[in-house]
Amino acid sequence: MKLKGKVAIVTGGNSGIGAAIVLELARQGANIVIDYRSRPEATEALEKQVAALGDCAIGIRADVSKLADLQMLVDSAVKEFGRIDLMVNNAGVETRTSVLDTTEQQYESVLAINLKSAFFGTQLAARQMILQGGGGCIVNISSVHEDWPMPGNSAYCLSKGGMRMLTRTAGVELGPHHIRVVGVGPGAVATPINEATLEDPQALKKLNAAIPLGRVGTPESIARTVAFLASDEADYITATTLFVDGGLMQQSPGL
Repeated sequence: MKLKGKVAIVTGGNSGIGAAIVLELARQGANIVIDYRSRPEATEALEKQVAALGDCAIGIRADVSKLADLQMLVDSAVKEFGRIDLMVNNAGVETRTSVLDTTEQQYESVLAINLKSAFFGTQLAARQMILQGGGGCIVNISSVHEDWPMPGNSAYCLSKGGMRMLTRTAGVELGPHHIRVVGVGPGAVATPINEATLEDPQALKKLNAAIPLGRVGTPESIARTVAFLASDEADYITATTLFVDGGLMQQSPGL
């Protein structure tokens, strides 16, 4: 197990990609703090799945757009497990609105949950890693849309573009502390956020045809990438994004 004895925090960890990350980290031996805002029953079920794998997970209800709640996640990890080795900034939302139509409230919500939480999650986790010594790893779950325009989803693309530069800049700043900062950029993945496309046979057929590997990705594929990046096998990877998209970014924009 590549992460035996490690301690991780996963924001937005009780559904979709976040839940898959939690389970894969547990399979690799990590103990985990699961951040969630809703569906406590899903978090409890995930805690039981982790326990069945021989590890421990605790669910903490927290709003990652608030610094006090992010600090609570860090404090909970230290109190329960003694340290933090991995911070996964995964929580994210989108509004599917254009530059012309996005409201101030929509903009602020997307930027706060997607980008502000990743910035301060990185900051607070890094401070704890420096305090305890030994380095660590921070993984930002971004998107192909940190580079690839998605008309009609402007605030989301802006937030992911910000995560791109957060990953690069923080990776450079934190390198002397032996803290690696890496982005993971999923393409089209079978999660609730893509439910409408997945349930529309024509839309799904069009999407699959645009992906060189011919299929939508799975949360488990993203989770295995995160576990690899968090391990010593990836000890020379930092300040960059690894795209996990089946080759989608090499196709023409506009999906």
